[in-house]
Amino acid sequence: MSVAGRDSERQPLLREQTDQSQATQGSRIDEQDGKKIIRFADGDSEHPRNWSNYRKMSNVMVIASMAIMSPLASAAFTPAISSVSKDLGVEPTAVVTATTGFVVMLGVGPLILAPLSETFGRRILYLICFGIFTILQIPTALSPGLPTFLVARTLAGFFGSVGIANGGGTISDMYTPSERAGVFGVYLLGPLLGPALGPLLGGVVNEFISWRWIFWITGILSLITWVAAIFFLKESYAPIVLSQRKQKIEQEKHAEPGEYTFEGEDTRPLYTKIYGNLWRPLLILFCQPIVLAMATYQAILWSCNYSLYTQFETIWGKEYGFENWQVGCMYLPLGLGLFLGAFFLVPRIDDVYKYLARKHDNDGRPEYRLPLANIGALATPICLFTFAWLVEYHVHWSLIFVLVPFGIGQVAIFNCTQNYYLDAFEKYAASAIAAGSLFRSLIGGVVPVFIPMLVDAVGFGWGISVFGFAGLVMMPAPLIFYYYGPAIREKFKVSLD
Repeated sequence: MSVAGRDSERQPLLREQTDQSQATQGSRIDEQDGKKIIRFADGDSEHPRNWSNYRKMSNVMVIASMAIMSPLASAAFTPAISSVSKDLGVEPTAVVTATTGFVVMLGVGPLILAPLSETFGRRILYLICFGIFTILQIPTALSPGLPTFLVARTLAGFFGSVGIANGGGTISDMYTPSERAGVFGVYLLGPLLGPALGPLLGGVVNEFISWRWIFWITGILSLITWVAAIFFLKESYAPIVLSQRKQKIEQEKHAEPGEYTFEGEDTRPLYTKIYGNLWRPLLILFCQPIVLAMATYQAILWSCNYSLYTQFETIWGKEYGFENWQVGCMYLPLGLGLFLGAFFLVPRIDDVYKYLARKHDNDGRPEYRLPLANIGALATPICLFTFAWLVEYHVHWSLIFVLVPFGIGQVAIFNCTQNYYLDAFEKYAASAIAAGSLFRSLIGGVVPVFIPMLVDAVGFGWGISVFGFAGLVMMPAPLIFYYYGPAIREKFKVSLD
């Protein structure tokens, strides 16, 4: 994009303008190079960061609902793997691949949908993609065999990823860095809590009704969310809001083609624009070492989560003799940890950021989001090693509560990392989050397929400890990037326009 005066890829699009110009239709219009540039006026109520709290939170609650539904759907049927395999006439390991396809698409989807939202706007992508996700619950519930089940689940993962793909970008549109962490914590609780609540729902429904009703219920809940989006979700991406305003002004002023432009307008041909935007997440992922490293960290946690989810039926059903609904309840302690982390720890991310910014002459940096990630870096391997060997020696089922601090640690790592992405790539926050989501979901979706073979070979103790050792390797990452992050970002600086 050719916008005069941009000096870095981190410069916010929604910055305050200090130059004096006339106000037309609530806009500031400047003359530059023979064109009239439409900008947001000071205090403009249509400026996404000037919206009322009600309007902002309406957007947040809708996208948070979308973000919880797709991960919930990804894991809801895991307690019913045996029932699904028996009904469809296949081996349980074949059914696990449905989770793999879904989770992989949760990563591939943002790679495409996030840049498209930066081309066509957030709202239209939410409505179209989540609508398709809702419809896909029907063929999943009616699947006569494994092929239909796998295809419907895989496609649902792609379209259902829209809430994960664009949620961070939407929040970045509406909130300044000092306001962002607490709100983002509410939103991010969905992708984290969904996989923990889904199996509880699936276990109860499979036990008392049928595994097919897992997807009917998911479809009904998704439909309610989609209808709410129609009424409450507003467009928050600044270039789209200004583009709509430009069209109105041109109509009212009977302007000549090209007479008006707007701040941030991309005048490239549509094909070039889309093609260029689709490459942006990959550019961020592979050209920014911090993003690649923290995405790897998230991928380890994601693969650990889904490996545990797919193994819980074996652990609690076969090893401990629990019923399906009881197996579903075993997912609650991890969910409790995620909730406690979101409630008590996430608000402190903003507090730490503001304290460090004041300490350094009000110089806010993305790295100031990372200190609390060290809590998760320490808790993760300790909890995984403890859980692994308590299961190996068949200790009482109450051992499951060791996953409460594991959930808190995940919230610390995920929230700190996602807030770092928002601050470092503010205008392109959706693409940055998509970059991390791709890596996380690819690994998180594929690894659980091989975990049953590993557990059969070495037992639960060493099988789960693999993730603990991976956590030990990644433990220093938040500390290293806190101290050396600015130098690394400067050395590997890339242009995203």
